[in-house]
Amino acid sequence: MKIRTLLIDDEALARTLVQNFIKADPDFEVVGEAADGFEAMKLITELKPDLIFLDIQMPKLTGLELLELLPEPPIVVFSTAYDQYAIEAFEKNAVDYLLKPFSRDRFSKALSKIKEKIEAKVDTKEEIKNLLSAPLHPEKPLERIVIKDGSKIEMVPFQDITYLETYGDYVWIYTEKGKFLKQKTMKEFELLLPSTFLRVHRSFLVNITCIQKLELYEKNSYQLLLKNGVRVGVSKSGYKELKETLGW
Repeated sequence: MKIRTLLIDDEALARTLVQNFIKADPDFEVVGEAADGFEAMKLITELKPDLIFLDIQMPKLTGLELLELLPEPPIVVFSTAYDQYAIEAFEKNAVDYLLKPFSRDRFSKALSKIKEKIEAKVDTKEEIKNLLSAPLHPEKPLERIVIKDGSKIEMVPFQDITYLETYGDYVWIYTEKGKFLKQKTMKEFELLLPSTFLRVHRSFLVNITCIQKLELYEKNSYQLLLKNGVRVGVSKSGYKELKETLGW
C-alpha cells in the first residue's frame, strides 16, 4: 500500500522539485498540493494523507501554525530555510526536516527514514507537540496566536491579549473582542510570548501594558486591577516579579 503524500509549499518550483524526487520511489504517491496553510488544512481534512512535506515560512498561515490547528497531524517532514538554532530544535525532537536547498540524495534519506518510522509504527504526535512548544527563534518572540474557533480561524496579535488563564490542559486567552480557548500549557505560553507578559500567579499570565494598578486584597494578599476592570489574583512570587519588572 502506497504512502499517501501531500505537498505544502507556497513556492510552485519547490513543490515541483519534491514531486519529481518522490516519483523515483514507488512506495509513495502524491495525492495533492497546497500553496498555503488554509488550503493545506482543507486538503488534509479531505484527503487524510499519511505524510506531508511542509514548508514552514508561508504567507497567511505558517507551517507551524497549521500543525497547531490539526488534532491528528500526519507524519511530517519539514522543508525549511531556518537557521541552525531551529535545526537543533528539529533534531532534539526527532522531527524529520529538509534544509533548503536539498539534494536528491538527502531527500532519499528522508524517505527511507519515513518508511522506517511507518514500519516500526512510531507515533510522531509527541515529537510534533514538543517541537511546537519550543521557540524556534529566541530573538523573535511570538507575534500572534492562531486559534481554531469552530469552523473559523482566529489570528490574535499578542498586543490584543489582556491576560491568559489556565483551564485544565487548556488556556483561556482574553482579549477586548472576546475570549478563546487554546490547547496549550501556560508554561508554553511563557516561553512563546514576549517580555511584556508576566506570570503573576500559577493561573494567570498578564500583559503588563493592560495593568492599571496593584491593590491590597487582604493582609499580604494582592490583586491586579486591569484597565478593562477585570481583577486578577497575584501570588507571592508574582508580586515579587511585578516589583522587580515594574519597579513598584
